[in-house]
Amino acid sequence: QDAEIVRTRDPQLLAQCDVVVDVGGEYDPERHRYDHHQRSFAESMRSLRPDKPWTTKLSSAGLVYGHFGSQILAGLLQQPEDGPVVAALYDKLYENFVEEIDAIDNGIAQAEGEPRYALSTTLSARVGHLNPRWNDPDQDTEVG
Repeated sequence: QDAEIVRTRDPQLLAQCDVVVDVGGEYDPERHRYDHHQRSFAESMRSLRPDKPWTTKLSSAGLVYGHFGSQILAGLLQQPEDGPVVAALYDKLYENFVEEIDAIDNGIAQAEGEPRYALSTTLSARVGHLNPRWNDPDQDTEVG
């Protein structure tokens, strides 16, 4: 709760961080490095947690959820981490929210061939609306 968030790709600054997510080019949970941008990266929820059925390649969001989701949910719900409430919610949140983030971030199509319907309000679309338009003269993504 008292963490300082630093947005950077500077390797020297990243080396000083306790936790690094989605940058840095390494996945090393022992050192709290959670990036999925390596050619060799192929982790899925099933590879992290063999009792889970999902084989979608994880994004950094999925990596963090895979490693800390149960712990966070247990704390928020004030329930045991290995209890049935946390287990059920963990699975539902992954299946109905986080897996979409993983798939979209990794360029995995929703359907083979033509999609059956259009998605007009995904999380990715909402985040995209925060980015400057391609022809906006001010391309600073930090300006709100």
